[in-house]
Amino acid sequence: MKNVTDIRADFPILSRKVYGKPLVYFDNGATTQKPQCVLDAVDKVYKEYNGNIHRGVHYLSDMSSEAYEAARENVRSFINAEKREEVVFTSGTTGSINGIAFSYGERYVKAGDEIILSRLEHHANIVPWQMMCERKGAVLRVIPINEKGEIVLDEYYKLLSPRTRLVSVAQASNALGTILPLNEIISAAHSANVPVLIDGAQGIQHGIVDLKEMDCDFYAFSGHKIYGPNGIGVLYGKEKWLAEIPPFQGGGDMVDKVTFEKTTYNELPFKFEAGTMNYPAAVGLASAIDYVLSIGRDYIASLENELLSYANERLAAIKDLTIYGRSEHKIPTFSFHIKDIHQYDTGMILDKMGIAVRTGTHCAQPVMDHYGIDGTVRASLCFYNTKDEIDALADGIEKVKTMLV
Repeated sequence: MKNVTDIRADFPILSRKVYGKPLVYFDNGATTQKPQCVLDAVDKVYKEYNGNIHRGVHYLSDMSSEAYEAARENVRSFINAEKREEVVFTSGTTGSINGIAFSYGERYVKAGDEIILSRLEHHANIVPWQMMCERKGAVLRVIPINEKGEIVLDEYYKLLSPRTRLVSVAQASNALGTILPLNEIISAAHSANVPVLIDGAQGIQHGIVDLKEMDCDFYAFSGHKIYGPNGIGVLYGKEKWLAEIPPFQGGGDMVDKVTFEKTTYNELPFKFEAGTMNYPAAVGLASAIDYVLSIGRDYIASLENELLSYANERLAAIKDLTIYGRSEHKIPTFSFHIKDIHQYDTGMILDKMGIAVRTGTHCAQPVMDHYGIDGTVRASLCFYNTKDEIDALADGIEKVKTMLV
């Protein structure tokens, strides 16, 4: 079993310096860094067997196609989906949610119907549904949150009605780190015969995703959130839904027969994969998954739980620091304010110390509105971070205070 020093050595960027300071990378909620094996996997595609997938008859195309479909099986196994046909490659979480908002909306939603979201959602799980509602004459219903940043389940139960057509919620809040009670959410929705989509962008890197156990109807995540390349994502959908809804893009490879009078569509999952897919990134995602499995998901969880506890303790001891999102069930993500100091000023000064954090609304403006603020500083950690880096953040916050208060 690797220790954290050995793990960090697998990620080339973590050894670099920023402004002459050792890089402390606390922006994992936005994108994770990539281990060398992922960089090598993508490089190998381009150097050794780059050829467009599925439609070629030559050797390189065959090799690329085999690697691409092997990546699909790798993802299927990792998330424990029932069938490979239920795993669709997309450009990322945003592309996946937009696709379902369009396709599911076209088939099942009509004027007066309702879609339930939570107030914790990223804009990518709000705006596509708003667009669909405007197009179809449907209505959004929003699960409220309490001061800890947890959804109010009793209010959610009240929102479910005969008009509810779908529930779409995050696995974990990107702004606050809150882990949503998915078992209760999905069970209640299914009791009302309502399907559920889970935005797994912040959940995929922090927990063991077992879709058979979770029993959601759709699940979306991005490769770059789990140490893989950018530009690749996954849309999982139960076969019964994917078979019924129309494709959300048209083009090559997603068709069976095309005439000017009518087009018929390819079998699953190719029905939803129009054009040249990002096959090098799919191979890179498979390598990232293999890497996570080599470290061990339980081990990763234990490392992150230690970081969560330690960061809670260190940050709570800082005077005039307000942490937003105090749920007992959260990923190691911390949104905070220093009293009387704007979050952008805090972020820029921390950057000069080599500490990478994110500032602003984090594409979650309704969360900020709930607290009556215009943004926060966010430090999002993962298993390759260390307690020493948390100490550096705490010391950096103290330095910001001495400079600006």
